[in-house]
Parts: sequence; structure tokens; C-alpha cells
Amino acid sequence: MSRSADPQYRKIYDRFRTAISTGQLRPGDRLPSIRNLADELSTARGTVDAAYAMLAGEGYVVSRGQAGTIVAPDLDTALIAQASKRSPSPARAQEPRHAEPKPLQLGLPAIDAFPRKLWAHLVAREWRRLSPSDMMYPDPAGLPRLRQAIAAYLASSRGIACRSDQVVVTNGFQGGLDLTAHALLRRKEQVWIEDPCFPPVRAALKTAGADLVPVRVDEDGVCVSEGSRQAPKARLAVITPSHQSPLGVALSLPRRLSLLHWANDANAYVVEDDYDSEFRFEGRPLPALKSLDHQQRVIYAGTFSKVLFPGLRLGYLVVPDTLLGTFIEASSSRAAGQTSFSQRVVASFMADGHFARHLKRMRRLYASRRTALANALYGEFAGRIVIDLPPGGMHILIRFRERINDDAIARVAQNAGFGAEPLSSRAIKYACGQGLLVGFTNVAECDALKIARKFKQALARR
Repeated sequence: MSRSADPQYRKIYDRFRTAISTGQLRPGDRLPSIRNLADELSTARGTVDAAYAMLAGEGYVVSRGQAGTIVAPDLDTALIAQASKRSPSPARAQEPRHAEPKPLQLGLPAIDAFPRKLWAHLVAREWRRLSPSDMMYPDPAGLPRLRQAIAAYLASSRGIACRSDQVVVTNGFQGGLDLTAHALLRRKEQVWIEDPCFPPVRAALKTAGADLVPVRVDEDGVCVSEGSRQAPKARLAVITPSHQSPLGVALSLPRRLSLLHWANDANAYVVEDDYDSEFRFEGRPLPALKSLDHQQRVIYAGTFSKVLFPGLRLGYLVVPDTLLGTFIEASSSRAAGQTSFSQRVVASFMADGHFARHLKRMRRLYASRRTALANALYGEFAGRIVIDLPPGGMHILIRFRERINDDAIARVAQNAGFGAEPLSSRAIKYACGQGLLVGFTNVAECDALKIARKFKQALARR
């Protein structure tokens, strides 16, 4: 049987597959109608439809139209039963349970507010539309329909004028960074990295064999002049200009122009990690660095992990024309493209207008949740803390007025079940102070006071 963390349609699929393999359902037996089973399980018809579509796609059942769905008459149940008795594969046996979301966890969207029923409906619809061509190897650059939707979205929301063929779909942001390193970097080539930084970026670049050049970040973002002085001929710079991770500052316009000027002179490229720019709560949204890129020196990286849910593992790059062939070849040689079905669902979600509406709802929700959590923390800690509240993003930074060891208190918080992380651990060469990085997006307003109180109690035990 499926694990409790699996989606409902997967549980239904597993139930019938097990019944068929054990002989409880035999060839020709009729399955319950979609309507009746949905009513019995108190779930959406689309969920049952998706499960039946999976069973049909693997040959377990066939649809007889109005006569209903039956177990495939020519199914060799003896072979299926024999296969089901074999030991599970090591990958399945050792697969870890999905971790439950932690209060204050960083980088996690509001899973509780995601439109799961709508998503299940789209999943079922895409299963029904599945054609033989959709079952072939995926395009290494991504599903054309999704690439078109991404290009249209970026033009309207981020001011990026790009063609759909410049969009390359990746395995999340990390997959995009790995692809970029593989396509552009040779071992020991210099790469600018923000200091403090996002730890997975540092790890990925080190794995690629890059010579990392930490560049200090201040209130105006990464110090381009210092980077130019330390490594004027660096091959790459990985930057978070709209909302620096973790400090939350934005790269000023003079520095944006200076960064682009450096990249053009040095024949270098800038990876713009635009990981949560959709969520800005004050003032006008900042234009993307890519929107100023007239010399084609910026590789724009976006992700659906923060705006939809991380389990999708879908991201994308906008690649300059001169590099497009190199990136597509690298994608084909490394992963042969991303799973096409997830791309189909996301493309439909965007094309039908659900994506824009979802982002609008999340912006309002996150603004309310951020305010509620900040007020609750101020109330509980009574003047002992200062909270950095940048104009946007998905996390806040708590700084303590007294002298603390943020690594030690972060461990205490984590042991108590919270997702807080120490600020100091993000530094490479330049100290960035002490504090705790906490997410607010998965803390409901009604729970903010309770979470803040438990958080304070946990820290008091240190």
C-alpha cells in the first residue's frame, strides 16, 4: 500500500494495483464507477480519474465507455502476482519518508493554501489527453507549451523580453545552476559568489570545481567594485539582485549597471537567481536585472519551487542566444530533459490563468502572515529583538539585542522542531552578524501567537 504522504490519486492507484496482483480483482472484473468511488472516498472525481488513468496507462485496466472500467481481460495475473512477491528494489526500500513542514522553515511556500483540488483536476485532465507522442523522450529544452507560457509570464511580470526558444526548463534552480556550470565552467575558473550566500549555491559551484571568490554584500547589494578588484576576469557571477539571500537587500541601480558593464568587458556571465521576486509587499516590483541586459550577459534563473511547491522540481533558465545551443546540448547529455507530464500540468495551470491568480492570492496571504508573525514575535520577546523586514521575500531576519551565539540557539530551535537557521553560517569570508533566519509563509495568522510563544519557550532552554 502507499505511504500516508502520497497524494490521494496514488493511494487509489496502489489499492487497485495490489488487488489485481493478489487476485482479489481478476481479468474482466469491473471497477467502481468514478462517481461512486469518489463519493465513497469523499474525494474529487478528478482524483479518481487520475488514478484510473495511471492504471490504464500501465495496462492494468481498460475503459469500456459507458460500460465502465474493467481489469484488462488479457492480463496475465500469474506473472503480476509473481512479480509482486519479489523483494522491493533497494531504492524503494531505502526511500526516506517525506519530512513534515516545520514551523518557521525557510523557502517553503504555503502548502496549506495550495489549490490541491484544482491541481488534481488538471492532473486528471492531462492524463486523459495523453497521446503516444507525449510518451516519447522529452525535449531537452523543455515542453514548448511551457516555455511559451514562461516567456509570456516573464514579459508581463519581470520586464524580460525573450523568445520562448530562449527558455530552458531545468530540474529546479539547482538543476539550472548545475547545467550552467557544466556548460560554461572549466575547473579552477573563478566565480563571484555573494558573501553571505545561499549555501546550496556554494556547494554546487565547489562540486563543479570552480574557484570561488566571495564578494561582500552591503545595504546596496553585492559590492561590484570589490569583485572587479579581486577577480576581474572571473567567468561567472551568481547573484540574487532582487532580494539578496539571506540579507534581503536589493542590488541598487548603479551597481546593476556596473555589474553588467563588468560582465561585458570581462566576457563573463551573470546568473540572476530571481528566487522569490514574485512576493513584494511594499512599493512597485523591482525589474529583473535581465531586463537591462542589452549585451546578452545575464542568464536568468527562475523556479516553481517557491511559487507552487518544491516537490515539482521544476525551474527554468533564460539563456542568451549565443549560448542556447551549448545549453541544450548540455541538457541533452546530462539529463535528456525533464519529465514531460509535470511540465504539461504547469503549462495548463499557467495558460488557464490559475498561476497569475495564485500569485496574487499568495502575495496578500504572505503579507498578512508576515505582519502577524512579526507582531507576535515582538510581543513575546518584549524589546529583546529587532526584526529586519525587507520589502519582499519569504523570510525575515531576527537580530537579538543581547550578545548571542546564533549557531547554538538555532540548534536549540531545530531540536524543538523549528526550521530557524543561523545567519552567521551563511558567511564565507566577511562577517555578517548574528541572527536567526525564519520563514513566515507556512505560519497561519491564527497560529502566529502560539508559534511565537513556543519559539520563545524553546530558546529559553538554551
